[in-house]
Formats: sequence, structure tokens, C-alpha cells
Amino acid sequence: MTSNLQLLIIAGPTASGKSSRAVDEALARNGEIISVDSRQVYRGLDIGTEKITKEEMRGVPHHLIDIRNPAENYSAGDFVSDATRLIAEITERDRLPILVGGTHFYFHALLAGLPTGVDANQKLRDELEKLPAEELYARVALRDPRRARELDSHNSRRLIRALEIIDALGHVPLRARRKRRKVKPLYMVGRFNLPTFGTEWIVIDPPREELRARIDARLQSALQRGLIDEVLRVRDLVGDMRLNELGLEYKIVGEFLRGERDEASLLPTLSAKLWQYARRQKAWLRKLHNEIISATPPLPDKS
Repeated sequence: MTSNLQLLIIAGPTASGKSSRAVDEALARNGEIISVDSRQVYRGLDIGTEKITKEEMRGVPHHLIDIRNPAENYSAGDFVSDATRLIAEITERDRLPILVGGTHFYFHALLAGLPTGVDANQKLRDELEKLPAEELYARVALRDPRRARELDSHNSRRLIRALEIIDALGHVPLRARRKRRKVKPLYMVGRFNLPTFGTEWIVIDPPREELRARIDARLQSALQRGLIDEVLRVRDLVGDMRLNELGLEYKIVGEFLRGERDEASLLPTLSAKLWQYARRQKAWLRKLHNEIISATPPLPDKS
């Protein structure tokens, strides 16, 4: 293990090769992987989330995968609690904790803290839950454009929570950034220190043409491997409202299952929507590079 290194984080947009890179690093550095993915926590969401298989894990322990039923909620607060505990446990085993995933809100929550607490407003929630995600997102964008840029425009649960905070405070407060000291850049993009972590980042950010091709290939494979059948099983378990909260693949295939679109539209619609999502992820990575990570040239990535 690298001297004084306590935590490795691997981030990147969807379909960038994060999972395989994390396994390579874990095998090379005696590590264990903590998934930073808001959907892979759910059992049965395998094809739509591109969940890593047992074979692909190559014997490396993976945590926070398949720990909830899809009808249950798993919040950023739950993730912070679980990840903090796992980092300590993995470190006690003299192994390297490796956080990998594309749910950047979870990274922010762990490293910069959760937003200021605002009590639930059940009356407001009851009103907002009647609205489609598009309307919820439009309301967030109108009242707090900064926060809107950070959110998945199809995640009704988070959009409602944002509107709840906006109603109480006028906007969603920025999280207070923890003090960090400047250190020598270490690996691919850089390193910064938090009070309890010596943290190294590996950022995998393929060129747009390459990433778009990867997204399309992944979607074609998902449809061939039974994505529609998987969404049907999940829909039977949780219903349409919850299905729409489980990500673009489940929302759009759910529209097909309800007769709201034809099967021929699935691939082009999913491709366009996931590319939009990947662009937001890439924007977050640029912000991360500018504000958190020391600006050093990246080494060629192995993904």
C-alpha cells in the first residue's frame, strides 16, 4: 500500500470503465471496493445498473451492493454512515478502501458533508408527489439553478427533497468545504487530505466520442441480455411511481411496458438520455478537478 495513503477514489461518467479499473487497483494494492452507486444497492437491479458480476469481481470483496430491496429507500445519509464504517473496518484489516462509482452526490456527502437539516414537510410532499419528474425538475431549476445542475432530473425523491429545502430556506445551501492542506500530487489526477483520510483520486474521463460509443454498446448489450424482462419484474414488485425513481433505464422501459412508447424508440431514447446524464457527470468532474483536485496531467488510464 502507498505510504500514508488511506483511501482511493475512482470516479468517472457512466460506461467509462470504473468498475474494471477498481478491480485492477484492488488486486494491485490489497484493496476492498466500496460501491458509490445509488442503484446498485438494490437487489434485482442488475442489467439496468450494469452491476458487476461475481466473475468480474475476481475475488475482490465488494461492499454496498445488493443490500436493499428495491421498494426500500437508501439515502445519502445511509451511504455516509455505511461508507464511514466500512472505511474503518477495511483499514483495520490493513487493506486499502477503494470507493468507486458515479453517484457524485454520495461522494460530496461523504467528503464535504450532508446539506443543512430541514424537517420534512408532509403537506408539501403530498402535493409534489402528484407531479411528474419533469415538472419537479423545472421548479428546482427555476428557484435554485445551481442545485438543479447537481440533480438527476428523473429522480423524483431527490427533487422533492430539494424543493422541500428550498421552500424552507430559499435555496439548498452549499455544504461547508472541509479544510484541507496542499500536498504533492500523487497519482493520476492528484491527492488531497481530509481530517481522517489521505485521499488519492483516479478520474477516468474518456473523450466524448469514445464515451458515446461505449454508452450505445452497453445499452445494446443490456437490451439483448433481458433489460425489458428485468424492468417488468421490478415493476411488478414496486409499481410505476417507484420504478420511475430507479433511473433512466427503468423509467423509459417502464413507459414501453405501459404502452406509452414503442420498442423501436427504446435504444435511441435511452442513448440520448444517458448521454445527457454522462455530460452532467463530466461537468461535475471538471468542477472537481478545478476546485478539489490538484491540477496535474493525467497518466494514461488502463480502462
